[in-house]
Order: sequence, then structure tokens, then C-alpha cells
Amino acid sequence: MPRFMKVSGVALWACLLAVWGAALFLVPADQNQGEVYRIIYLHVPSAIAAFSACFFLAVGGGMGLWSRRETFLTWQRALAETGLLMTCLALLTGAIWGKPTWGTWWTWDARLTTTFLLAILLAGWLMLHSALPPGNQRLAVCSGLSIFVFADVPIIYKSVTWWRTLHQPPTIIRSGGSTMAPEMLAVLLSGIAVMILMTVWLAWLRVASLELGRELETQTGAALT
Repeated sequence: MPRFMKVSGVALWACLLAVWGAALFLVPADQNQGEVYRIIYLHVPSAIAAFSACFFLAVGGGMGLWSRRETFLTWQRALAETGLLMTCLALLTGAIWGKPTWGTWWTWDARLTTTFLLAILLAGWLMLHSALPPGNQRLAVCSGLSIFVFADVPIIYKSVTWWRTLHQPPTIIRSGGSTMAPEMLAVLLSGIAVMILMTVWLAWLRVASLELGRELETQTGAALT
């Protein structure tokens, strides 16, 4: 692992722990929901990190279709994996938050359903990538699907305004400004930034792992022949 990758990873984990520490011990509890509200500092950053991974996935898909280079497919695979991880984390923390708030772990709320659909799409992308043989066909099909996956992200975002939903309307990006207290908003935005960078770092780490595995396979094949 390159030194910069190690240093950046340590720095990101330190920043993440600092954000969680601030979320637990520095910012006040919510007036209506109490202490359980603190899970927002993990739930929302995870969801936005998943959306960011899907955006980069779509960019990689477009670049893959345009250039026909296998490198972009490697990045798409890494981003699909990290995006699925962040989506599952958002769903899990949402369920934990929903139990004391709504009285149930799960409901087929519009935002929950569309986020669950995103997890299915990302898992389907990975299954399709594994099922297709290496070559131009896999590159083209997976790249096209990468762009399609991202189409679910704006639907998730607008679901709270398009349909009746248990979720509250947007509190960060809205007309009239955020409804959150400044200190709570600062910690939340910091968590979002760190989680997005963590997603990119994890994808980068996964790309390095995949490329190393490919090199080892090539060397092993050459040695056997």
C-alpha cells in the first residue's frame, strides 16, 4: 500500500472518530427526539456517501462507454461495492432510528423503498459483473447499468416531496435555509464530508487490491506456461 494511501486512511479514520465524538458529547440532544436523534450523524452521512458513490459510478460508466478502457470498469466495481456498503449502513441506521421514532423497524415508506431499491440495483450490478465474461461486452453492459443505477438517487432525494412519507422534509438544503442549530449543522456537514472522502478512499483501496490481484494472476499464468 502506498504511503499516501496509509496516511490518508489514518487521517480519515481520525476525523471520523472526531466527528462521532462531537456528535455524542458536544452537540445538544434534539428537543423533540432526545438522544436517539444523534444517530443522524451516522445515518445522513452514510446515505449521502452512498449517493456520491453512485454519482462517481455513473461517471465511471460514462468514461467506460467512451474510452472502452478496463480501468474504468475496475473503478466501477469498487464504487459499486462501497456504494452498497454505505447504502446498507444507511438502511441499518435508519431502521435503528425508526424503531423509537416511528414504532417500527421497517415500513414501506417512499424513501425507504427507493433506498432499498438502490441496494438491490448495486447488488445486481455486482452479480451481473461476476456473471459476464471479461471483455468489451461486460464493459459496455456494466457501464450502461452504472448510469442507470444513479437515476434512482434523485428519486430518493425527491421522494419526501413527491409522495406522502414518514420522513421529514429536507432540513439542510431548503428554501429559507437549514432548520438545524448551527453547531448541529456544523457537525453534520463535517460528518458528510468525511464520509464521502472515506467512500472514495475505500474505493481507491479496493481498486489497488483488484489491480494487485490481476497482476498476480498474470504472473502466475506466465510462470505456469
